[in-house]
Amino acid sequence: MVRLCSIHHPAISNLKPVAQYPYATAIASNLSRPVFMDRFHKTLPFWVRAVLLVGLMCLIAGAGLVGYRYYEQPKTLTVAVGSFDGEARQAAQLVAGHLATTNSPIRFKIENAGNVLDAAKAFAEGKADLAVVRADVGDLSQARAVAVMAEGVVMIVAPPGSTITSIAKLRDHTVGVAGGEINRSVVEALKKEYDLAHANVTFKDIAPTDLRRAIQAKEVAAVIAVVPLTDKYLSLIKGLFREGASSTPVLIPIDSAGAITDTKGPYESFDIPKGTLRGSPPVPADDVTTLRVPYLLVANRHLDQQVVAELTKRVMAARRDLASEQPLIAGIATPTLDADAYIAVHPGAAAFYNGTEQSFMDRWGNVIYLTPIVFGALASVFAAAWRFLGIRSRDAAQGTLEQLCALRERIRDLEDEAELRKIEDDIDVMLRAHLAKSGDDEEARTEALALIALAQRLDNLVHHRRLVLSAQVVSPGGAR
Repeated sequence: MVRLCSIHHPAISNLKPVAQYPYATAIASNLSRPVFMDRFHKTLPFWVRAVLLVGLMCLIAGAGLVGYRYYEQPKTLTVAVGSFDGEARQAAQLVAGHLATTNSPIRFKIENAGNVLDAAKAFAEGKADLAVVRADVGDLSQARAVAVMAEGVVMIVAPPGSTITSIAKLRDHTVGVAGGEINRSVVEALKKEYDLAHANVTFKDIAPTDLRRAIQAKEVAAVIAVVPLTDKYLSLIKGLFREGASSTPVLIPIDSAGAITDTKGPYESFDIPKGTLRGSPPVPADDVTTLRVPYLLVANRHLDQQVVAELTKRVMAARRDLASEQPLIAGIATPTLDADAYIAVHPGAAAFYNGTEQSFMDRWGNVIYLTPIVFGALASVFAAAWRFLGIRSRDAAQGTLEQLCALRERIRDLEDEAELRKIEDDIDVMLRAHLAKSGDDEEARTEALALIALAQRLDNLVHHRRLVLSAQVVSPGGAR
């Protein structure tokens, strides 16, 4: 008998007796009957299976490439900008061009909104991800500061030779408000602080292009304008009045600027430096106290922090590279980082300014953790594809079965007991070799069952051959 009792393997440790598997003998006795995968391999030729697999791989690779390109493509953010002279749009376009030429992952799409009020409205309505706005204009409840783009200074200017040298002397006069609704918050702050309603001070909205005419026609006694202290805007202020040695405008101070800024509003107290309008003789002759309000690049508070951090980094780099080309770019600065700021800084921008941006492991830790899992899954897919193609050096069970089948003819022709014992040893060796290579899954158990069934048949043949040889020895006609 074949010495199956000496073979130990997990694939057959829990096998039921062969008799309980009626199909096992059929598998062993008819090796040409394929299992499901063999039928599949024969139904679909190899080239068909190869084409299907290559097509699937190309589909997966294409999807991966599309996903990678989508992930790597620059993030385009819509920026709403507006100013009566187009200066803000030019500055934004310079920054946008710098982002494009430096292959930044952040890009700008500029939307010209007309003026800062229109820009604030577009931002509040969700039509833009970013906006360049003035801190005291429009609904900015969803805005979070990214950078200060410029500082607007409140200038109350009277014509040369005017006797109006303080806000108190504006009583019973008309004041022109450049930009109208844009400077409504400034007017309301002054009215509240100085009680100008009871002083019979009238405020008249005037378009910037009509200011010079209104002053010359004496329709207004003074004008209020909010402008950055750059050469271009200072020239515009001086250009409102007739030129001449003595035609220097009068700057009216806002002495209570400190009291106005104590309300935690958008304004801060600021001193216009001596000689700002003219150097010699200096105009103004001394520093003039007034208010200042920032022009901010703001982002929607729901915008991704990592995107805003990268945006802030690129904008500050643009300031460094472009300050010589555009004076307004030189005014880009860090916004107020205080928690109680009128417009709080965006968390992404704060992370950049404070140096607390996410580290490599913070950003990619999950990816690193999941990579082995993904590769394990891919390995399983590859193994399944390899099996789908049927590219195996030779099925181990099939090879062993064929070797065992080849022994049947040898057993029928053997004439020696020693050779029968050698056949039994060979069967034992084949079974051991196969079981040493097989696994412990259901397929391995089925293969082992088929091999055992065939081994039992061979054992019966060996036993039958022994009986035949014994009969030949004892029979008179078989004596040798």
